[in-house]
Amino acid sequence: MVVLKTAAELTAMRDAGRISAQALLVGGEAVKPGVTTAEIDRKIHKFILSQGAKPSFLGYGGFPGSACISVNDEVIHGIPGSRVIREGDIVSIDVGAYYKGYHGDNAFTFTVGSIAPDVQQLLDATQEGLRRGIAAAVPGNRIGDIGWAVQSYVEQFGFGVVKEYVGHGVGQNLHEDPEVPNYGRPGHGTRLVPGMVIAIEPMINMGTPAVRVLKNQWTVVTQDGKPSAHFENTIAITENGPVILTKA
Repeated sequence: MVVLKTAAELTAMRDAGRISAQALLVGGEAVKPGVTTAEIDRKIHKFILSQGAKPSFLGYGGFPGSACISVNDEVIHGIPGSRVIREGDIVSIDVGAYYKGYHGDNAFTFTVGSIAPDVQQLLDATQEGLRRGIAAAVPGNRIGDIGWAVQSYVEQFGFGVVKEYVGHGVGQNLHEDPEVPNYGRPGHGTRLVPGMVIAIEPMINMGTPAVRVLKNQWTVVTQDGKPSAHFENTIAITENGPVILTKA
C-alpha cells in the first residue's frame, strides 16, 4: 500500500533528507587513498548522531554498518571494513538518516583521483539517468515512465541495468511501496500522485547487468567483475513536479 504524505510530513522528511545528504557529503570528503571503508563509515555514523538522528541502515535486517560502501565492481550493500581505498577506485556510498519519525535515503558514486575515461562515462550516464528518472516523476505519469527514462538513456551506451534491486517508497519506514525499478514500459505501473515519496536509485553496470551476492550475504557484485555506479535521491511527487528531499 502506498502511503501518501501530508504537507507537514513532507516538511519533516526534508529534515531527514537534509541530514542524509549532509552525511553523504561527509562520507565523500573522507574518500581518499589509504583510508579504509570502516573509517569512512565511522565518520558518517558520528555525523548522523551529532544531528540528533539515527543511521537508517545500522542494524537494518542485521546490516552492521551505518552506510553501505561499495567499491568498483561492488554494486550495493558493501559492508564497511578493512578494505583500503586506492587511487583510481570508484566508491559508492549509500546512506540514510532517521529523524523525528522519518527516513531520508541517498547515494553517490565518488571518484578517487584519476579514473579511466570509460568508467567516467559510466558515472556520467548513471547520474544523467537519475536526473531523467526524476524529471519523469510528475503527477499523472506512472512508475514505468521513471524506469524507462533511466533504462532508455543508459542502455544506449551499452551499460547494463541491474534488475534484481530497485528503488522504493520512503517514509516512516525505510522501504515502502511502491517499488521503483530502473527499467520499465512507459504508461505502465503505479500512477504517480502528489504526496508520494520515492527513492529513485539507478544501479548501472559497465558490462552485463547480471549480479551475484558474496558469501557475507550482503555485498552485491557484478558477475563479470566490471565497475558499477549507483546514484540516488529521495523525492516527493508534488503538484508542481518532483522535489528532491535529500538536499544538503
